[in-house]
Amino acid sequence: MDEREFDDFYAASFSRLTAQVYAMIGNRDEAQECVQEAFVRAWAHRRKLDKAEHPEAWVRTTAYRLAVSRWRRTVRGRRPADRALGPATESAAPSETHVALVEALKQLPESQRQALVLHHIADLPVHEVARETGAPEGTVKARLSRGRAALALLLADGPIDPGASHA
Repeated sequence: MDEREFDDFYAASFSRLTAQVYAMIGNRDEAQECVQEAFVRAWAHRRKLDKAEHPEAWVRTTAYRLAVSRWRRTVRGRRPADRALGPATESAAPSETHVALVEALKQLPESQRQALVLHHIADLPVHEVARETGAPEGTVKARLSRGRAALALLLADGPIDPGASHA
């Protein structure tokens, strides 16, 4: 992959990958930083990326793993909180619906959240989600089903009262 091809790949993929990683981890700034770092690593490994069947999946997986590593370091207290400075770049604020979805996704188990994001936001078929996560297709289908059911409850407009009258 030459410089022009890589630049085109970056331009075509950065926003989409950032949105996907944001949905998986729930922190927009962290998602942007991790996707940027993943692209830096992709540039360093561009020959390997050239041979990869799905270079966008390679970058997404790398960004997600970076986010998990950062989170672990933060939790363990090895890294001071540096988010008080605010976002480094100006970007449009996410919609109220998007924020609600990300907040609901944060409440799901990691495996369900990752499956939902890869399938519905990254638009990957079940077999690709299985390949990327290392889980069997049946497990991915179960995670998607359970995750969608949990999201439906979390995103309901109000408390569900089956005994309520609809007059």
